Amino acid sequence: MNKPFAITLDVGSSLANKTGSWRTERPVYRDLLPPCNNACPAGENIQAWLYEAEEGGEGYERAWRKLMEDNPFPAVMGRVCYHPCETVCNRAQLDSAVGINAVERFLGDEAIAQGWRVTADAPASGQRVLVVGAGPSGLSAAYHLARLGHDVTIRDAEEHAGGMMRFGIPRYRLPREILDAEIARIVGLGVTLELGTKVTDVPGAMRDEGFDAVFLAVGAHIGKRAYVPAGEAARILDAVAVLHSMEGEEKPLLGRRVAVYGGGNTAMDVARTAKRLGAEEAVVVYRRTRDRMPAHDFEVEEAEEEGVRMKWLSTVKRAEPGVLTLERMELDENGFPQPTGEVEELEADALVLALGQEADLSLLEGVPGIEVADGVVKVGPNLMTGYPGVFAGGDMVPAERTVTVAVGHGKKAARHIDAWLRRESYEPAPKHELAGFETLNTWYYTDAPRSVQPTLELARRRSTFEEVVGGLDETTALFEARRCLSCGNCFDCDNCFGVCPDNSVIKLEGLQREAAGRGYAFDYDFCKGCGICVAECPCGAIEMVPETI
Repeated sequence: MNKPFAITLDVGSSLANKTGSWRTERPVYRDLLPPCNNACPAGENIQAWLYEAEEGGEGYERAWRKLMEDNPFPAVMGRVCYHPCETVCNRAQLDSAVGINAVERFLGDEAIAQGWRVTADAPASGQRVLVVGAGPSGLSAAYHLARLGHDVTIRDAEEHAGGMMRFGIPRYRLPREILDAEIARIVGLGVTLELGTKVTDVPGAMRDEGFDAVFLAVGAHIGKRAYVPAGEAARILDAVAVLHSMEGEEKPLLGRRVAVYGGGNTAMDVARTAKRLGAEEAVVVYRRTRDRMPAHDFEVEEAEEEGVRMKWLSTVKRAEPGVLTLERMELDENGFPQPTGEVEELEADALVLALGQEADLSLLEGVPGIEVADGVVKVGPNLMTGYPGVFAGGDMVPAERTVTVAVGHGKKAARHIDAWLRRESYEPAPKHELAGFETLNTWYYTDAPRSVQPTLELARRRSTFEEVVGGLDETTALFEARRCLSCGNCFDCDNCFGVCPDNSVIKLEGLQREAAGRGYAFDYDFCKGCGICVAECPCGAIEMVPETI
């Protein structure tokens, strides 16, 4: 997408002005690693798909296909990812970060609306892979393995696919028709999905059923328990079980006053769910302060908007029918909560524990070579366990437990499984130097405020499970994509071509352009090494290097 920067000389005006031997530096084009790409747990080439989306129209499909090279869940991820890419976006130092997550959602929704599909074009390998768990990590691995030519079967104990995307994320954040559409696209690649099928013997599946490799991707569906002294009729529930039961026909009975013990995103989800189920009061009890709460700020803010109350520096000492005894805490010099002995009562019909989650690792009992410690499986850099051919990822291994991380594990595992099946090894390409804010010439970029996603009116948020945050329309999605600064990589703005006083910048077309990976090259016969191109490149894609003799 060319930008109309002025050309200072007519083409050919200095063709006889070849450079002598006095040049000490020469300009070279470079490719730097955008901070958004570097921060994405799913390994998306964010800058590349934003570049395609900037064109609008047919560019949207090209952007979606570029995105789908790494992530089969753009519509899901555009809703539930906590977008660490935006936290490091260089644009934030100008005005505000690019709404990468919102554009990803737009592309994902557009793909569903238009019926875009991907294909598995690799020749069949003849190898069979069993994926245990139909959550984000397992589905991601199956998607990439199928596209690499392998025969993939997914088995899951639940009657519906999606794992924690379905059973841990409420509908008001992730509509089920969106999740189902993206799962169906993966199954459409020829992946076999066997639901209601619990795997209990991993070596047996490999030995007796002809699977050449296994990827374990069991989600953290078991809520951690804490000892809370309680009366016989006190109602104490588990947050994971409450959210899971929301997928059944009978909704959980929580009562009019609900207390949620914990400070993570799951605690916010349960409290907000309780309000939607009719609770007059939902209170989150947390033993530290807001700034130390693991829940993301926007989750806390949305919960408070919906009437959820926060009880900071408090811990549950005892639960009796209809009432909780809370003890006030205070933080010591290291930030750890310490009891004060001061107590108070909180009326509550139910106490929901949201204290973390664990994966069910019982299927690994007795499997030789597999080590389990602190509730997770030990794996190597290639995600393979100590049992040859058995890999693990997602919630089962030491890592942050998010959908985005799980999807990234699935892709990584698929590449290593593919290499292992082919008796090869997979080595990711080395990373480029990071494109920092200082590499940019920001005076070329005008202020462009971030597009705001619409939200459901508060009255409906408190009483229904309709989606709270809406998507961008085509106009705002296009505007948001064009806010990208293309940090460290040429985006064909024509500026170097226009400002060069010696016409030493050449435009490339066709195969030359494809081979170079950009639209320009330098003719050093005419370049005097003045460095104007470097000074005038908006995105820092050119640098001066010492002249070689």
